[in-house]
Amino acid sequence: MIKGCKRIVIKIGTSTLTYSNGALNLRRIEAFVRTISDFKNAGHEVVVVSSGAVGAGFAKLALSEYPDTVEKKQACAAVGQSQLMKIYENFFANYTHTVAQILMTKDVVDDSHRLELVKNTFNTLLQMGCVPIVNENDSVSCDGIKFGGNDTLSAYVGIACNADIIINLSDINGLYNKDPRKFDDAVLIDRVDEINEEILSYAGGAGTSRGTGGMATKIQAAKIATDNGIPMIILNGEDPTILYDILDGKHVGTYFAKRKDK
Repeated sequence: MIKGCKRIVIKIGTSTLTYSNGALNLRRIEAFVRTISDFKNAGHEVVVVSSGAVGAGFAKLALSEYPDTVEKKQACAAVGQSQLMKIYENFFANYTHTVAQILMTKDVVDDSHRLELVKNTFNTLLQMGCVPIVNENDSVSCDGIKFGGNDTLSAYVGIACNADIIINLSDINGLYNKDPRKFDDAVLIDRVDEINEEILSYAGGAGTSRGTGGMATKIQAAKIATDNGIPMIILNGEDPTILYDILDGKHVGTYFAKRKDK
């Protein structure tokens, strides 16, 4: 699936980055960074789409309860984004890699001129050997300019940087024909060649309380990506070293093939 893929977008969500209490899971982040650094060492260009700013702000502010309003979440994101980047910078520095921060809102990709500027930024950073770390600009985003979550953002980032593949690290093994948390006989779908009504019906509802979406947003992101000629994989990010399985040619998670006419 990944053989021949030079440029890779990897999205890691809030449920993967944080504990159930909302605080950042530093051990998992470090394992993720180490694995990405190995991808870099193997010759891949990697763009990371990372959630976690709200969780980082929640921990920094030492709040007693996870934010439950838009205003509180935006405030936590404003505090937490710099904290999150500091953590990434420190971990990546241990493996001699440099990170760069890019914050986006959807009005950027809706404007052809601004989108071209973003493409140039991605290309330049990757040529310089950096690891761009992208997040939605949560502290100022509002209806009309929101991506609606980093699943959707990752698809647009893949388009903007002309990615060869998008990997979406989730809190589930991939797409099932029914909710595996409720049904013991749920079957993992290892490959999707077309996102049709049947596939959409498997999506279910929202994800965890700390995230912004569930499987539905991931399938929507997969459709955006595959319609633009970029395949996508959904797999469980509980152990980020599962990325090595893909690098070694193993089939894990659910693979969404790009449209045949792209």
